[in-house]
Amino acid sequence: MTELRKTPLHALHQALGAKMVPFAGYDMPVQYPLGVKKEHEHTRARCGLFDVSHMGQITVAGPDVAAALETLIPADLEGLAPGRQRYGLFIHTDGGIIDDLMLVNAEDHFYLVVNAACKDQDVAHLRANLGTTHPIEVLDRGLLALQGPQAVDVMQRLCPAACELVFMQHGRFDIAGHEVWVSRSGYTGEDGFEISVAADECEAFAKALLDEPEVEMIGLGARDSLRLEAGLCLYGHDMDMQTTPVEAGLI
Repeated sequence: MTELRKTPLHALHQALGAKMVPFAGYDMPVQYPLGVKKEHEHTRARCGLFDVSHMGQITVAGPDVAAALETLIPADLEGLAPGRQRYGLFIHTDGGIIDDLMLVNAEDHFYLVVNAACKDQDVAHLRANLGTTHPIEVLDRGLLALQGPQAVDVMQRLCPAACELVFMQHGRFDIAGHEVWVSRSGYTGEDGFEISVAADECEAFAKALLDEPEVEMIGLGARDSLRLEAGLCLYGHDMDMQTTPVEAGLI
């Protein structure tokens, strides 16, 4: 049996009393003592903090990188303005969906966030098709999602400039002494932010967020119920290699 990977917040999850389960090759928190139902309700009413560090974070650079990525992803990336984020799909030559992902135009490169269960095959796909012309780097960073109607109140106290981001916009900021990458997006159907932070700073940053009165740690159970309620697809459940983007209703 392959040993489960751990995110930078593994020790914190245990300290908070999380119930840990295997997920996408990682030992992940499915719920905390609050319970899935109350975690779901808290995110809808206030603000939830999710550890999504198991997701893959990748940069792709090189000449005409947007056009190069468009050979693999049916989306207008050349028209994506710097600092903007777009949802996309890696597509197999037969039309099946290899994975879904988020892409950010970071000016001199693209920043990609891919699904945890697919990230190794996604990196291999990128390297096989673009690796000879475009540098591809897999990043060692934590990823947190601050979600809910009061997420903006929390962020207003910690980093007012980040609150100026609009939906699917991305920026880089200093929050509580940490250099972070922030996008105004999420996977709950609520307003919120997804925040990339250096792996060795992830726990301290998460604790700073949890010190805010609105914030509770939320597990995978409520993450799944929230995305279902919002009508958001999950790769491997609602679509896979046998599903085309048209069949999935994503194009």
